[in-house]
Amino acid sequence: MQTTTLSFANMHNHGELLANLFRARRQSFIVQNGWDLPEADGMEYDQYDTPASRWIAVHDGLEILAGIRLTPTTTRCGIYSYMIRDAQRGLLESIPRDLIDFEAPVDPHIWESSRVFVSHTTPMKIRRMVHAHLIMEMTKAARDLGATRVIGIIPANWPRWASRCNLDIEPAGRILTFEGYESQAVWVNLAEKLH
Repeated sequence: MQTTTLSFANMHNHGELLANLFRARRQSFIVQNGWDLPEADGMEYDQYDTPASRWIAVHDGLEILAGIRLTPTTTRCGIYSYMIRDAQRGLLESIPRDLIDFEAPVDPHIWESSRVFVSHTTPMKIRRMVHAHLIMEMTKAARDLGATRVIGIIPANWPRWASRCNLDIEPAGRILTFEGYESQAVWVNLAEKLH
């Protein structure tokens, strides 16, 4: 099992890994969850998959076991910035505008995590380990990018597993039910982990 942080600058070093991540996202979000998302050539993508983002892959060779996307809260592409802010601004129909209790931050030290998944083909016996690798690499990558905090939408059952992953998480908004799941926007605090 390996973890790799992918970017537009380094994707050429990893063969089909980034394309396979988008294929696994399609399987997870479009096929498994039934979400109405853009797709092309068997890959799921959206307006936040830009050169500003990074993608964390947990993989066995080129087979994707899990993934996550990190996007700086300072990014802009046309009318879009990042998912949570754009939802709050009413640009996304599928995510409620009141998902957080404050104005969405625009800060070079805050990154957003999104498109978090574990592949349906990942065996149950290694899922906890895969999830731990995903979170460790996300934390490391975010710190390397200068983040002291990450904001993201995750399953509402996060209090059960946050301490197991050694994460300092706090709610950033109310529990939401959308796309058929209970979710919540949360802060992941990284400042203490910078040393």
